[in-house]
Amino acid sequence: MFSSLRPLALAAALLPSLAFAQFTLPPLPYAADALEPVIDKTTMEIHHDRHHAAYVNNLNAQIKSYPELEHLSLDALQGKISQYNAAVRNNGGGHYNHDLFWKVMAEPGLGGEPSAALKQAIDAQFGNLDELKKRFDQAAVSRFGSGWAWLVVTADKKLAITSTANQDNPLMDAPEIAQRGAPILALDVWEHAYYLKYQNKRADYVTQWWKVVNWNEVSRRYAAALR
Repeated sequence: MFSSLRPLALAAALLPSLAFAQFTLPPLPYAADALEPVIDKTTMEIHHDRHHAAYVNNLNAQIKSYPELEHLSLDALQGKISQYNAAVRNNGGGHYNHDLFWKVMAEPGLGGEPSAALKQAIDAQFGNLDELKKRFDQAAVSRFGSGWAWLVVTADKKLAITSTANQDNPLMDAPEIAQRGAPILALDVWEHAYYLKYQNKRADYVTQWWKVVNWNEVSRRYAAALR
């Protein structure tokens, strides 16, 4: 899989000892410039090749202290995160969050629309898609400092909008997680995700981001969460 990575990402991905390299940096599912003009190529390259790669490397470094991480899936780790130190929480969350983030975006015009089942759930929970976007935007813009906005499927199979600080996510079994659930849509509102293009105008970034949402993937995740 490393053959498809750019040189910087390849070098970063190989930093941990091979004896402690359970987690790997996946390549972007599209070209680095595919999301332009919403997200610029340089931001995508730095965000993926440096920031995401660092989370993967740092998480792998923790396997020396927690050997069981070699046999734990990334998803399963989130639900056990309270058992580990801050390094595992921050980097395990960072790896999971970014892996999801890349997948729920697509080239403008190729993201499709919410499936019939998802649209029905959105209408039932929020009234319509515009109202969902409005509430989601508010969660993203009002998150103080660094963090994420999420659309999740709750334990009772309903949709909910929430936000988390830093690299936390709704799968984590931590007391700070106000709303747990299966994430189906995620927006990174750390400044490194948007600052080169939007500077301090987070609201502009959030508004434009809907143009690259991959509703096909979000709908797939919604269906999987109902099973």
